[in-house]
Amino acid sequence: MSLQGSDRRDAPSSGSAGGNGAVAAAAASLRLRLNPNKEHKPDGYEDMQLDFSPNIFSSLERYLPPSMLNVPRDEKANFMREILLKYLPLGERNRAQKHREYRERIIANYQPLHRELYSVDPATFFVPTFLRAINDNTEQSIRSIVSEPSPGIFIFDIFQTHFCELLLSEIENFEKWVNETKFRIMRPNTMNKFGAVLDDFGLETMLDKLMEGFIRPLSRVFFAEVGGSTLDSHHGFVVEYGKDRDVDLGFHVDDSEVTLNVCLGKQFSGGELFFRGIRCEKHVNTGTHSEVVVHFFYGVRYLKAGDL
Repeated sequence: MSLQGSDRRDAPSSGSAGGNGAVAAAAASLRLRLNPNKEHKPDGYEDMQLDFSPNIFSSLERYLPPSMLNVPRDEKANFMREILLKYLPLGERNRAQKHREYRERIIANYQPLHRELYSVDPATFFVPTFLRAINDNTEQSIRSIVSEPSPGIFIFDIFQTHFCELLLSEIENFEKWVNETKFRIMRPNTMNKFGAVLDDFGLETMLDKLMEGFIRPLSRVFFAEVGGSTLDSHHGFVVEYGKDRDVDLGFHVDDSEVTLNVCLGKQFSGGELFFRGIRCEKHVNTGTHSEVVVHFFYGVRYLKAGDL
């Protein structure tokens, strides 16, 4: 990726290149800034058909050269897309294209049950204590609503019960549609045979807003050292446990900087969540070894809806 001030070449003079050559040279001279323009308010890209998450475009826009900041949104999107595609292998591009087409087929045929879930309504989504802390937007207000039972693990109330009930109902409706239409869906990961990716049936924009406006303020306070203030993508999903379903989830390491765990359910027992600490690179995906330093080990029992 080209950065401002690195390997900069002068554009050829008008006498040594034709019109097209001059345009190409001008485009080549546009380089991303080394540091973001924090005062610039980027455009939103949620309504555009893009190869990457709209949040990535909004984040990358702050790094555009000054001459690009006020050009039409389509031009900015194309400029950033060309940069991103240069660094994405062809195989990954093809996979992303197929996944996008897969989502489009679902969204074109699945009829949502609770459309109010598909856009963020803070007053009906969040409990008042959480919403006040986010609106105050200070480190003190955010720390006041959380407890930290062990280093790096934070527990707090976030979602209202009614929101959780609607979300469960929507997921059940989607699973019903999948069974009736025999549509083969992608499960959240290779470890679970039951569950669904929320982004795949239309909730991506809602989750984008949830991450940007309500999770990022917390991660900026608690996870600044791993990029908590610049989260720009997510993988939102639910997994299902129970009789004739998955019964547990073995030890694993999340492929994320920050993970939000929300325990959803109607009537059930169990639901324990255990953290085994930060893993060394040698044993990221293996069982516990004696040489691995475990920074914390904590079990949270009977997580109620809305807890992290």
